[in-house]
Amino acid sequence: MDIVAECPVDPESAPNAQPDPEVLTATGDLLRALAAPVRISIVLELMHSELCVHQLVDALGVTQPLVSQHLRVLKSAGVVRGERNGREIIYRLVDDHLAHIVVDAVAHATERAGA
Repeated sequence: MDIVAECPVDPESAPNAQPDPEVLTATGDLLRALAAPVRISIVLELMHSELCVHQLVDALGVTQPLVSQHLRVLKSAGVVRGERNGREIIYRLVDDHLAHIVVDAVAHATERAGA
């Protein structure tokens, strides 16, 4: 998965420019949706491959109801989408930007922990 993002905010050309309030609100909603360790783990798992709930349960070592609850939050925030395949729903990330956000946050936390 190629994790490259274009940022619409260029600090070099417009240091005082702010995105529209609606964009800031949507950004806050997205960050809140990602602000739980289980949801971060789900995103990290889904950046490697599409998975169904029972695969996420096995990978994360948490209960099925907990995974389903967190998937509902991520789905409503537009982070993941599910596609029915027989009796299962296969989940995937909506786009690579979301993996980029989580990978950068984990890298930052890892650096801070080592400092």
